Amino acid sequence: MQYHLNGYRYGDPTTHEAAAGRDGEQGPLPDSVDVLIVGTGPAGTVLAAQLAEFPEITTRVVERRQGPLPVGQADGVSCRTVEMFDAFGLAPTLLNEAYWVNETSFWAPSPSHADEITRTGRIQDVADGLSEYPHLIVNQARMQELLLEKAAKSPSRLRVDYGFKALGVDVPETPEAPVTVTLEETDEDGRGTGTIRTVRARYVVGCDGARSAIRTSIGRSLHGDAQNHAWGVMDILPVTDFPDVRKKAVMQSASGSLLQIPREGGHLVRYYVDLGDLPEGDRSVRERTAFEDILTAAQKAIHPYTLDARDVAWWSVYEVGQRVTDGFDDVTAQDVGSQNPRVFIAGDACHTHSAKAGQGMNVSMQDTYNLGWKLAAVLQGRSPASLLATYSGERQKIAEELIAFDKEWSAMIGSKAADVSANNVESHFVAGGRFTAGLSTVYVESLLTGGTGHQDLASGFEVGTRFHSAPVVRVADAKPEQLGHVHEADGRWRLYAFGDAADIGAEDSALRALLRFLDESEQSPVRRFTPTGQPDDAVFDVRAILQQDHHEVDLDAIPSFLLPAKGRFGLRDYQKVFSAERTNGQLLGRIPGIEATADVYDLRGIDRRRGALVVVRPDQYVAQVLPLHAHAELAEYFSSFMLDQE
Repeated sequence: MQYHLNGYRYGDPTTHEAAAGRDGEQGPLPDSVDVLIVGTGPAGTVLAAQLAEFPEITTRVVERRQGPLPVGQADGVSCRTVEMFDAFGLAPTLLNEAYWVNETSFWAPSPSHADEITRTGRIQDVADGLSEYPHLIVNQARMQELLLEKAAKSPSRLRVDYGFKALGVDVPETPEAPVTVTLEETDEDGRGTGTIRTVRARYVVGCDGARSAIRTSIGRSLHGDAQNHAWGVMDILPVTDFPDVRKKAVMQSASGSLLQIPREGGHLVRYYVDLGDLPEGDRSVRERTAFEDILTAAQKAIHPYTLDARDVAWWSVYEVGQRVTDGFDDVTAQDVGSQNPRVFIAGDACHTHSAKAGQGMNVSMQDTYNLGWKLAAVLQGRSPASLLATYSGERQKIAEELIAFDKEWSAMIGSKAADVSANNVESHFVAGGRFTAGLSTVYVESLLTGGTGHQDLASGFEVGTRFHSAPVVRVADAKPEQLGHVHEADGRWRLYAFGDAADIGAEDSALRALLRFLDESEQSPVRRFTPTGQPDDAVFDVRAILQQDHHEVDLDAIPSFLLPAKGRFGLRDYQKVFSAERTNGQLLGRIPGIEATADVYDLRGIDRRRGALVVVRPDQYVAQVLPLHAHAELAEYFSSFMLDQE
């Protein structure tokens, strides 16, 4: 974290100085905005936190409730989501508060007593080397609270306008005209009061859940099937003699399945309880099921162990179903390429599934993390509006993959013990490890994602996947860092330049030549696409990783481009240069086959002789791997979706 750039300022450094005109109350909901976010679920709050960083963009968020969500349904936080929260500066809070899912145990009917369960195996929940972060359990309400606090501390001081529900959106035929959202004021129970108003917006994002009014009004609908199978879910304070009560546990018994997930705080536990098959078309399971029915089913499944609920924080009943829309924006299939989207849907508004894979909240957040930086780039005039079409193109495919995985996994753990072996369940869990960690997303070659022609230069930074962090040492102050943690959710591109074998001060250094191109050439993306008067790293954050030990690096030989002057005092930024020196293993974690002396070049397969340039999107996905000398290719890539700046 860097602060005190423009002078010493007392107080919490995570509260940014308010932008001009944003230091008072937010004021009532205006009649016209740049972006209107409908709903404060996981997707809506991530988008709010991201767009709040741009005070020149008028963003407002409406929510039908009269206040924030008090208790959430979702709780599983994948490794990928923790990585994303790190970019918002929120990962330390999550790590301190959350339950860490370290190990999962598997239980099945005893061979000698079929009505009793016995442990059949234990596995590490997240395989070594997948991420520097663990799988966590945190209440959805707390996740959203952290994001909304982040938005309120931002330069725009963005806060939610509670007490409005969306009735629909009208999209005019004129491409430049704003869309109109019809809102109804709500009472304390979230019901409409009959008081109607409209808001005009350049862009609208419907994060308003599975019954989304925004989705309906743009002609999209959820397609898919119900599994005709009911599950109960309860968050309780249990008293039990079950030995794995503080571990994630998958239990298959003769009476049904039970999934146990310990919650944050050391005492609360969630149970997903198999309530059996439903007649096709039966939608009355919620009305006829009481909490006592769920508890009784759980007690039968956990036999011979006992389970008593001393307090109930929340419970519900739901039917398993997987559905997805055929598009995530308002552009019809025949108009793709000729019309730019103005209305988007995200999260449950465009994909719904079971809770068993623990991906609902996580994938919803990744939806708007993908969309937010694109909206900012367009509204700031840095990219054409056509960039926004990539949102639906990228995220719909991911949602379809989620649905396919969820069908397999929910069917597996919902099967009777006699129909599927414990080994099958455990092996399926292991095989899906990357998916449940949130790390299976691969964006295919497209406008934003390059090809793999130079993948051999950095085999561990696979194009289209999230940037996999690794330990380095910051040269200026010898601080051990995770390289990926320099990434902030600020809409900037990251260019990680891994040095070649030559010293950076040598004339034959390919890294030095790249930095000279970025600094001096008229074709440099930095020079073409950074607005006049903005710092050199306002759009492109360039970081250099050198092969030398940090003691061997001569700061005087570092090009000034990597030591930019910033702020009103022209202070130097000394945090752009890292050493890839070998570590003592403290930051590596458990990585089988990798010695504690490995460095980032070893861990991520970087060519030591030639080096590599790894281009990373604002949402932390690898867009390109290029040779250090591929100046023209780098310039051509960015010119395809960015606009020259005055």
